[in-house]
Amino acid sequence: MYIENQRLKNKISTWLIIMFWIIAIMIVVGGLTRLTDSGLSITEWQLFSGFMPPINELDWNRYFNLYKEIPEYKLQNYSMTLNEFKIIFWWEWIHRFLGRLIGISFLIPLLYFSFKIDFKKLINFYLIFFLICLQGFIGWYMVSSGLVDRVDVSHFRLSIHLIVAFLIISLILWNYLKLKYSYSIKNNLKYKLPLFFLFLIYIQIIVGAFVSGMDAGQIYNTWPMMGSNYFPDDNNFLYLFKFSAFSDPSLVQFMHRNLAYLILIFYLFMLIKIYKSKLNKLYFSINTLGLILVIQIILGILTLIYGAQILIASMHQISSIFLVSFSIYFLYLNTNQQPSN
Repeated sequence: MYIENQRLKNKISTWLIIMFWIIAIMIVVGGLTRLTDSGLSITEWQLFSGFMPPINELDWNRYFNLYKEIPEYKLQNYSMTLNEFKIIFWWEWIHRFLGRLIGISFLIPLLYFSFKIDFKKLINFYLIFFLICLQGFIGWYMVSSGLVDRVDVSHFRLSIHLIVAFLIISLILWNYLKLKYSYSIKNNLKYKLPLFFLFLIYIQIIVGAFVSGMDAGQIYNTWPMMGSNYFPDDNNFLYLFKFSAFSDPSLVQFMHRNLAYLILIFYLFMLIKIYKSKLNKLYFSINTLGLILVIQIILGILTLIYGAQILIASMHQISSIFLVSFSIYFLYLNTNQQPSN
């Protein structure tokens, strides 16, 4: 994207980086909402009226009575008090509030820039805004899956909700890099290698959402073995090749573990290739990416060992934001250049 007006270019860059951090916070809050089992505390889709939280006891009792009608309360939280309900309510309310804030914070500047810049140069941003709006509907689609016949949301819908959030933050960061930085690295990797690495990270996020959605991190809390074996004791290896494997907690945890190993191996392949080819301008980026990856894997192991303890599990998700972000940066460094190898 080429914008001649440097002042306007700086304004767009600032807007994008602010949006990046707001969405990053949104992802963290979303993870905590899931970890605290707060996602079903608001049982209505209130696009505008839900902007204001309950302000009196009557409002609180109305929300609480609505919550009492769903299976999560009837089968799991039937002894919950109003004060306990308020705790999970606030997590979900903050999550939805941030969603509304993101929509408004993206739309208003976008309309402003539309009067200043040729519309064709803003198509990418309108695509991002479309995804932000779609994300709101996906969020409700996810919540609605837990209001009738189950005590949790569908882990498939949860994974869609999460991966779309990461796609949005990735697109924002990509456009920010295009505006802010211009690189002229002649010697680099073929861009398909960093692209495939990023693809593996996205797949891992999806499988990680399966783990979270089924509370699969609370079983087989040993590493590197799953119980007494590398493969889970309660399963058959052939079941991995059935679609039902994605709804089996132990198999999903097995996939999540082994995808991490695959990602690490592929990273080491890129690292060796860079150092062997003496692509010295990529040393900093590949080393930093490796550091973040190692931290992510260590936090993943600790999350597993401690049975998805909320603080460690949240740090694991926070580190995933940094991992995706630096993978995007690494891909950007290796894109639109003439590869030398």
